[in-house]
Formats: sequence, C-alpha cells, structure tokens
Amino acid sequence: NKLLSEKEKSNKLLYDVVFIGLTCDREKLYDRINRRVDIMINDGLILEAKKLYDLNIRTKAVMTPIGYKELFEYFDSNISLDEAINLIKSRSRRYAKRQYTWNNHQIPVTWFSVCFDDFNRTVNEIYSYINKKYG
Repeated sequence: NKLLSEKEKSNKLLYDVVFIGLTCDREKLYDRINRRVDIMINDGLILEAKKLYDLNIRTKAVMTPIGYKELFEYFDSNISLDEAINLIKSRSRRYAKRQYTWNNHQIPVTWFSVCFDDFNRTVNEIYSYINKKYG
C-alpha cells in the first residue's frame, strides 16, 4: 500500500528463476540474421513499409525499430534499396550483439549452444541442466 516511489529499491528477484540463454557462434548468428532479413523482404516488408510511408506515419513506434526507417530513407531517394537492406542487416546484427552483451553483464545467464539440426538436443541439454541444478 505504498507509492512506488516510496518502496525500497532492490535488485532482489521476487521468485526463484533460472536464466537460460541460447547462443551460437557469431558467424552462424549473423548468417541467420541476414537470411531472416531476406525472408522479411521477400514476404512483403517493402510493401508494408511503403504503405506506412505513403500514409505519412512517422510515429516513434514506426521510426524506432529496425526496418522501416531504413526503407523510408530509400523511399526518400537518400539511399539505394541495396543500401537500405544492408543497413537493416547490419543494424540487426549490432542489435543482437548488444542484446547478448547486456544479458551477459546484467543477469546471471547460463548459456547453451543451439543445435539447429536437432533442437530437441538443445532442449534436452537445458532440461538436464535444470534437473541437476534444481531438481
């Protein structure tokens, strides 16, 4: 029954938790990010962005995430389509690196390498870890 500003600040978690992170080597991650951007482009990202651009929607929700702002630069004829796509890819890769760094330094994450060929193997490895540590 206290105001949030009156409550004692603490980093203590309310519940027992296990922080699990999935990782892979950087080259594989970057390749997957690049392929994901290509899929997004093929699935209509340019048309979707063009509709927002034509409606002159420039809200923070549209201009902050990676994707639309780079394509808006293309629509404004400031960069080529290839440059816009490459910007989306490079900014996505940098964002993934920042996420990894933040998670690695801010929370006690236990990292597991992902087996993309057999994801069940990754799941079983994590399950075994949790059972041994907390079971």
